[in-house]
Amino acid sequence: MLRRLSHHAFFRQSGSYVIVGLLQLLLDWLVFVLLTALGVPAAPGNVAGRVSGALLGFWLNGRVTFAHGGQARLGWSRFGRFMLVWLPLTAVSTVLVSWAASALSLHLAWLAKPLVEGMLAMATFFLLRHVVYR
Repeated sequence: MLRRLSHHAFFRQSGSYVIVGLLQLLLDWLVFVLLTALGVPAAPGNVAGRVSGALLGFWLNGRVTFAHGGQARLGWSRFGRFMLVWLPLTAVSTVLVSWAASALSLHLAWLAKPLVEGMLAMATFFLLRHVVYR
């Protein structure tokens, strides 16, 4: 029975994570595109986009995706663990998106950003599930 509940929770969390992640990605991408279109370099534009998406995602994932028994899983200790996961992933994202902007073009970096974030999202789910919102 416990194993069945665990599978159920995993699939519920996975589905919710995808929906929250798409909202996060949309906000992150829009901020990145807007700022870089206004002349902000790719690296700070990416960080600003990721900050906006991260704040939305931390709140929604804590309230919905990884909530337990109807209780949100937020708070400063979880936010601290979230930052430990988010900072290195943001560094990886920023390096890749900045490389795309400089080696390819800004417009291709706009297209590459969702791909970069999508690849990172798979690892992030397990880190959030087992490190942040445990």
